[in-house]
Amino acid sequence: MTARIVADGNRREEPAQGAPLLSLRGLVKHFPVRRSFLSNETFSVKAVDGVSLDVPPGKTVGLVGESGCGKTTLGRLAIRLIDPDAGGIFFEGREITTLAGEELRRLRLGMQIVFQDPYSSLNPRMRIRDIVGEGWLVHGIAKGKALRERAERLLMRVGLPADAADKYPHEFSGGQRQRIGIARAISLSPRLVVADEPVSALDVSVQAQILNLLRDLQDEDGIGYLFVSHDLRVIRHMCDIVAVMYLGVIVELAPAADLFREPLHPYTRSLLSALPMAGGGRREQIVLAGEIPSPIHVPPGCRFHTRCFMSKPSCREQEPALEERCAGRFVACPYA
Repeated sequence: MTARIVADGNRREEPAQGAPLLSLRGLVKHFPVRRSFLSNETFSVKAVDGVSLDVPPGKTVGLVGESGCGKTTLGRLAIRLIDPDAGGIFFEGREITTLAGEELRRLRLGMQIVFQDPYSSLNPRMRIRDIVGEGWLVHGIAKGKALRERAERLLMRVGLPADAADKYPHEFSGGQRQRIGIARAISLSPRLVVADEPVSALDVSVQAQILNLLRDLQDEDGIGYLFVSHDLRVIRHMCDIVAVMYLGVIVELAPAADLFREPLHPYTRSLLSALPMAGGGRREQIVLAGEIPSPIHVPPGCRFHTRCFMSKPSCREQEPALEERCAGRFVACPYA
């Protein structure tokens, strides 16, 4: 273990070289829903259904998949914004699944989140200095003049003028609001940041600025990112490792360069078939049949078999495990 000085002025232990910053083990989260307002019959939305994943220190792990596959739920589970039904969450080697009260509050110093919508994630009644400095107040790090000065320095670090501290969220554009959200997330010097679709609500020209800012902050502070996105171009630009999700499970996990060069799982192959290849080429276009099944009624066997162009009769009987096929490459398909 090594130590560093953080925002509150204290020394904090960091994981040993090679140890994961964050480890998720068999996470399950099902949401109960009623058939109708007048019915007592309930079903379960299987948002996350047994996911294991590691985030190394200072690296970016991307979660990609279609809407409704469980990416955002997994990101929120990772930092205990919601509690899992089963499984374990380990942060810097310590299990945090059952933490509560003061222990959970202290944990917030080490993990933060950047939300998808820069318009609804900022309190419209608070000045910007109070938004980015709220964590300092909660943890007793700064207040008054010291908080104002810290807020101004932090805003300049994310590319905003110091006088932005006295303004309100409605006075800023979407890209500027997301910079404020990023400033709030890094104010406590976290080791882990969950970035939940941080650029999907922004113009393309602004997206590049925000992505470059996130990478610069990672280079300077060694932050580990769990990066949620449905945009494969963003994932390719940002991530060291990519996890592909489908209906609540991971179907492929690989280093980003390997996955984009040669996807193995048929679902990953279909996702990447629409992306231009390096050098201007294009893969064979794969159009999936049908719609993604409901997470309430998950198909038996392989969850992808109802749309898979490689499906065989055995795929309907047993759900394949995520297995390592070669160094660092995991895939949940026996025919990949």
